[in-house]
Amino acid sequence: MGDFRKKYVCIKKDKEFRFLFNKGESIVSYAFICYVRENKRRVNRIGIVTGKKIGNAVKRNRARRVIREAFRLIEPRLREQSTKRYDFIFVARAKTTELKTDKLYSLMNKLIIGKYGKKNEQK
Repeated sequence: MGDFRKKYVCIKKDKEFRFLFNKGESIVSYAFICYVRENKRRVNRIGIVTGKKIGNAVKRNRARRVIREAFRLIEPRLREQSTKRYDFIFVARAKTTELKTDKLYSLMNKLIIGKYGKKNEQK
């Protein structure tokens, strides 16, 4: 049977969120803000923040779901292209709820893989 385990872990502690907000490198786009920092673990970790400015609970849940799915699709490429592992925090914006997963995937692919993939690791 296939391997259905998650390859990444969710960040849940407030202390870790605050650390990444303060010390992490930020990537800003119209769909999300991403804070990234290298970790010393064997897996990539993800945290998602959706504020009340985005809309009601349905819209916030949709934003989380779309970001989580796009990251799930991009994460295997990140793992194979880079030996380093990272902590990611995605802060959803109002536009996130209107986007489809494939559009968000291509945006993450351009911003995250382009910056943290193997090409830039050898610098």
